[in-house]
Amino acid sequence: MMVVLSLFIGLGVGVMVGALGAGGGILSVPILVYLLNQDPHAATAESLVIVGLTALASMSSPRRWADIHFRDGSVFALISIVGAVAGSRVSPFVPAQWLMGSFCVLLAVVGVVMARVGWSARRQQHSPHAGCLPQPEASTRPTQRSWVRICTAATATGFLTGFFGVGGGFIVVPILTLVLGMAMRTASATSLVVMAITAASGLLARVGTGVDVDWLVTLTFAAASMCGGMFGGPLTRKARGYQLTLAFAVLLLGVATATAVETFG
Repeated sequence: MMVVLSLFIGLGVGVMVGALGAGGGILSVPILVYLLNQDPHAATAESLVIVGLTALASMSSPRRWADIHFRDGSVFALISIVGAVAGSRVSPFVPAQWLMGSFCVLLAVVGVVMARVGWSARRQQHSPHAGCLPQPEASTRPTQRSWVRICTAATATGFLTGFFGVGGGFIVVPILTLVLGMAMRTASATSLVVMAITAASGLLARVGTGVDVDWLVTLTFAAASMCGGMFGGPLTRKARGYQLTLAFAVLLLGVATATAVETFG
């Protein structure tokens, strides 16, 4: 029964990751814990497998591939590896309720920030003067980037990936849009590169920590999620940037609320 449930849930999660370039980990962890009866610490490790494989599958779409900035994504991911290793080593020693509680807080904060960004973009696009205003460049030049902020953000993203078992897309996408000035569609595609690399490094860092992974449930979930990811990528072509941002924010706030109720209810 658990395998069948993993199959259907994984398919839905994959579509979400493919469409938004994020969301796999934030959905996988609570699903593994509360629907598939996995231990919270095991769930964070299992989620890394699911997120990494789903990110790779989501990049297979030709249209999605064309949106990826591999250089920026690879640099961001390589910097984040240090944080991923540290987070993976610390996570097993944190009490399960604290782990899930802090996970809820993180999701809520990022959800609120992204909601404000999406709403602001929506208002600007629907403004009667929108067509008269100069449009910002899709990305900033390397000389304009704040490398201190980028390194700090990448390290923090890696730590969160290793600590919570999430792909980091819900942090990477805002950073790529707000700090590097990428368009939402480009940021969501590029974040898949970051997710794949940081998930792999976080998983390797967990070797020897004593966490038991249910490989049957995990690989079934991952296989279904990978299939869903292939279908989710083309969906971004049918949506406006602010719509993706707002959908992302609603997803984060919804998962934060549901997880908080299950954890402390």
